[in-house]
Amino acid sequence: MLAYVIRRLLTTLPALLGVYTLVFILLHIVPGDPAMVMLGEGSASVEHLAALRRETGLDRSLPEQYVGYLLGLLRGDLGRSILYNRPVSDLILEFFPYTLQLAAVGLGLAVVTGMALGVLAALRQNSWLDTGCMLVALSGVSMPSFWFGLMLIFTFVLTLGWFPITGQEVGLARLVLPALALGVQTMAVITRLTRSSLVEVLRQDYITTARAKGLSEFAVAIGHALRNALIPVVTIVGVEFGSLLSGAVIIETVFARPGMGRLIVESIMYKDFPALQSAILCVAVCYVLSNLAVDLAYGYLDPRIRIGGAA
Repeated sequence: MLAYVIRRLLTTLPALLGVYTLVFILLHIVPGDPAMVMLGEGSASVEHLAALRRETGLDRSLPEQYVGYLLGLLRGDLGRSILYNRPVSDLILEFFPYTLQLAAVGLGLAVVTGMALGVLAALRQNSWLDTGCMLVALSGVSMPSFWFGLMLIFTFVLTLGWFPITGQEVGLARLVLPALALGVQTMAVITRLTRSSLVEVLRQDYITTARAKGLSEFAVAIGHALRNALIPVVTIVGVEFGSLLSGAVIIETVFARPGMGRLIVESIMYKDFPALQSAILCVAVCYVLSNLAVDLAYGYLDPRIRIGGAA
């Protein structure tokens, strides 16, 4: 198992290098001078601009900047933020837990709600309950997360007053609405996938045998069919977790929450190269690790799948 995990992690290094290279190129294609932005366009002297470029390493050639950041990354040095004038590693340790918390709660709500609706729809196929669950799923897929977040703020904060006003403070009450807004599309995907997968499994021969033993339909579905039906659901959960981490950028902006969203948005605005590169790499690493967790979960859900064979 350990050898398999190490091999999988090594195979992800080229992908992460590709992500870093693409971000580096795109950042330097976009017009604008970070030093000029930091000091104020039109108000900065030539001497101040040269000193800031020299201090931040912007006076070096692009290949030197590219290689220098990679060498620092191997040493555990993510560089120093141009905007915050702090080590980037400190910024990530400060902001990332908020984003990870939001993505985890959003995914948890999406998995629990989506699986419940999907199982109900599959057990009551072609009934009004099935239609209602699919309408909920269709609505979730169709709604942009930022629009749904604004509607949640208007309804439950401004109109009903059930939740506190969003802002820089954090807490459970301030986490519910952002997590709902972030997880609604994932919930819809999981609902539809759970229903279709469970309906297919319920038609298998071994399910007919289970029914012939006198088991109830609910016991057959939960005790025999659901485990095999979860295999494609686990796949989409791993993929969606990475999407939720990236989608948290928008939701954190809508709800004015602290997190990687604020760090990424401000880094883009001020062309803070070290902070933006490290933030995107952090999200990419989490995406890779979530996919690795999915592969490991296969062996538990389906004994026919062996880690050695998957490798």
